Amino acid sequence: MNLQHHILIAMPSLDDPYFARSVVYLCEHNENGAMGLVINKPIEQLSVGKILQKLKISPDIREESQSLEKPVLVGGPVSEEHGFVLHSGDKEYAASTRLTDDLFLTTSKDVLETLGTAEQPEHYLMTLGYSSWTAGQLEREIMENSWLVADASERLLFRTPMPDRWREAAAGIGVNIYTIAQQAGHA
Repeated sequence: MNLQHHILIAMPSLDDPYFARSVVYLCEHNENGAMGLVINKPIEQLSVGKILQKLKISPDIREESQSLEKPVLVGGPVSEEHGFVLHSGDKEYAASTRLTDDLFLTTSKDVLETLGTAEQPEHYLMTLGYSSWTAGQLEREIMENSWLVADASERLLFRTPMPDRWREAAAGIGVNIYTIAQQAGHA
């Protein structure tokens, strides 16, 4: 079972401080483990613009229509000081990993230099940190009913309002997250 380019939807019973009510986009999943980004937990009072300001990145030609007020997200509990940009498009940057035909994960500064300009990716989100599972760990958590699994979509990743992503992700697979049983059995 390869879950790359899928999302994990936290079950209501999952009470881990990082993962309660979270939606995680899985960037990588193989026999060695999994890596993903939480896509619905904004860091309070931290915007993309503030990150660029802290890094002293200020493009010469700022595009007025490109807002930098997007929130920066908590990607997970690992390497919280490192930034990750999940973005659409066909342009690869210095440290881009192609996840699908039109979705990339980039960790290099050159993508940041395009934000707020006409050159920025059409859709993007920025996280600090990421989520990681060792070999077999994620599969066990899924079997223990900690997570629902669904296909990822550009709509959910980039266009669904942040407060609605948990509910909408579950609704996308026909589940009302507020009425689902806390424990599921295995027949």
